Amino acid sequence: MSTAARPTVVLVHGAFADASSFAGVIPELLARGLDVVAPAVPNRSLTGDAAYIASLVRQIPGPVILVGHSYGGAVITVAGVEDNVTALVYLAGYALEKGESLGELQGRFPDSDLASALIRTSVPADGPTGTDIDVSVLPDRFPAVFAADVDPRLAAVLAVSQRPLAARAFTEAAPAAAWQTKPSWGLVATADHTINPDVERYGYERAGMTTVEVDSSHLVMLSHPRRVAGLIEDAVRATSR
Repeated sequence: MSTAARPTVVLVHGAFADASSFAGVIPELLARGLDVVAPAVPNRSLTGDAAYIASLVRQIPGPVILVGHSYGGAVITVAGVEDNVTALVYLAGYALEKGESLGELQGRFPDSDLASALIRTSVPADGPTGTDIDVSVLPDRFPAVFAADVDPRLAAVLAVSQRPLAARAFTEAAPAAAWQTKPSWGLVATADHTINPDVERYGYERAGMTTVEVDSSHLVMLSHPRRVAGLIEDAVRATSR
């Protein structure tokens, strides 16, 4: 792969997590000679978060591979329409159709264990008055629901350092679906208790993605970093020829 053609891999984290959730994958990608950016997603609204990621992508010279975990899959679905995005990689993620919301996609399938583990917190709204609702996971339920195959000591830290998601992100419709025009890869976490694995499968199959399945909890990047890095490298190779 020539230096000019080498893409930058942008890792987009999901809800209830932050960019440190890619701590196992980043060294693997760097060792393979790839440039990596792992931004902090605001987690305030689907269109707002996608616009933020898209603004970063536009400032990266050369091609970009967008990787989205969980809610980050919905974000890259919208942000991936940027001209320099050459591929999308979904990790236990939401591959929304244009005009579809997270709630609508999830509603087609039985609830995961996440539904009974969520807590809602009132927070100040962006404007001068009013309140918004943030959603997070009960800390004592977090390890089993989110990170069952992650080191328990790390899972305990993640449980109390969550990045909440604004509740309105669940009902906001995706204004675009980049997978309709960009080659895409998807990873199903078959032991996922956060997103029903059938939600992942359905979205990937609908999009015609190249799909792999891994026996993993929702945090597949931490429990199987080499498998994740390998899938990303597959996307890099396929789109850099």
